[in-house]
Amino acid sequence: MTPGDHARAATDLLNAEATGQQIGLLSLRHPEMGMDDAYAVQNAILEAKLAAGSRVIGWKIGLTSKAMQSALNIDIPDSGILFDDMLFAHGATVPNGRFIQPRVEAEIAFVMKSAIGGADVTRDDVLAATDYVAPTLEILDTRIQRTDPATGKARTVVDTISDNAANAGVVLGDMRHSPDTFDLRWVGAITSRNGVVEETGLGAGVLNDPVQSVVWLARRMAQYGQSIAPGQIILSGSFIRPVECPSGAHIDADFGSFGTVTLRFD
Repeated sequence: MTPGDHARAATDLLNAEATGQQIGLLSLRHPEMGMDDAYAVQNAILEAKLAAGSRVIGWKIGLTSKAMQSALNIDIPDSGILFDDMLFAHGATVPNGRFIQPRVEAEIAFVMKSAIGGADVTRDDVLAATDYVAPTLEILDTRIQRTDPATGKARTVVDTISDNAANAGVVLGDMRHSPDTFDLRWVGAITSRNGVVEETGLGAGVLNDPVQSVVWLARRMAQYGQSIAPGQIILSGSFIRPVECPSGAHIDADFGSFGTVTLRFD
């Protein structure tokens, strides 16, 4: 792909977000597309949003479970960008029409008190840089069709990365914890929709340790001359499958003593 191709793909995705009309698979439009191309599209979206006045508030890490990596035939996670208009309060109601096909995932968020970056970042470095961890729901959306209607081909990892790793929103629970007060591998959630349990999982599903997920992100960002800034929110990755959120859905993620997160969809 050329820089012009990256820019056109980013423009199409931004238009899809604004209009609620999905675009076709970029992996079909550009069969030669690789992961570097996908991150270039994502970066073009970043530049356009910054130019329009948006502010980066953090980063998300996706595809951290073996099951999701196998489904997309990759062996590494991916990442996306959190913008200020993506932040929802615990217990908030998402207006009808805000998203195209919203889903949610339960995760552990890290909120940073100091900058961290570099190719040699360690687990101890991440813990020392973390202000607190919190129970979280990530809202997913897809500005790209999940499946091409003509061929039946499913989207691939390059489609997902280009689409800002399918990120659309973040909801932090009210409880805050020092990262050393819990074994995050054993922090789990029971996620319900309209009072019915849909998914359960444990933090160990995230690269066997959610802290290691943040290590991966810091090292990946170093390859592009980036680093994690103080105050930023890092979504370490889901340990459940996505839960569909049609209009009228009431989502409750019960993390036990770690806290709860709720969200409604009009």
